[in-house]
Amino acid sequence: MSYYRHGPVRPGGSGIRFGVPPVTTMIKYIVIACAVVWLLQLTLTSVGVNSAYLLTTLGLVPANVLGRGFLWQPVTYMFLHDPSGPFHLLFNMLMLWMFGGELERYWGPRAFLRYYLVCGVGGGICAAIMGFLPGGDPSIPTIGASGAIFGVFMAYGMIFSERVVLFMLIFPMKARTMAFLMFALSFFYLLSQSRGGVSHIAHLGGGLTGLLYLKRAWRIGALYRELKWKLQRRKFKVMEPPDDDRWIH
Repeated sequence: MSYYRHGPVRPGGSGIRFGVPPVTTMIKYIVIACAVVWLLQLTLTSVGVNSAYLLTTLGLVPANVLGRGFLWQPVTYMFLHDPSGPFHLLFNMLMLWMFGGELERYWGPRAFLRYYLVCGVGGGICAAIMGFLPGGDPSIPTIGASGAIFGVFMAYGMIFSERVVLFMLIFPMKARTMAFLMFALSFFYLLSQSRGGVSHIAHLGGGLTGLLYLKRAWRIGALYRELKWKLQRRKFKVMEPPDDDRWIH
């Protein structure tokens, strides 16, 4: 279970406030889109249509993305989920609802959707590259919103860093600790090759893309100024940051 802050959403804050996370506009649209696509997958399978065609066309297959130019797949793959059961879809949408609502209220629907898609695409690109590296298989499709949702975890852990959440619905910890732990677990499973059908590289890629996006790493000048300010703060104990915007809006 997560919690949310009633009223205006502000970063920071501590303590657990249990309640129902907000069902925001863009979260609702994403959930509906994923549910409709999953029902389509289920329907095609039930009438005897080979679901592999849908997976290889809209799922992310490294051989198709880099070999055949299926450049839409790093976007479409995040709207497909395992048609053999509802748990893959339900878990991803639950995580999106629990942690994405406050981010959307903080940024606004358009900025949240942009961030969500960028993280999902970043995770997909990493999965496509991984398919051609030693130990990878470029013919295996990747589906699911987990890459984008790991980006959501990263943003929640950075912006609401002092919030307390229940990891695995049991262990209370700060949001930034949760984000780091999720990232570390995926990295461990990737190195140990204990994948169990889970694309940990897509998780890591989505989280790393989110980190770079939030830090605006493509803006070298702004990144240099931020790093310089942090060094000065440590040296001179400056209490207030500069006026430049450090988060997306």
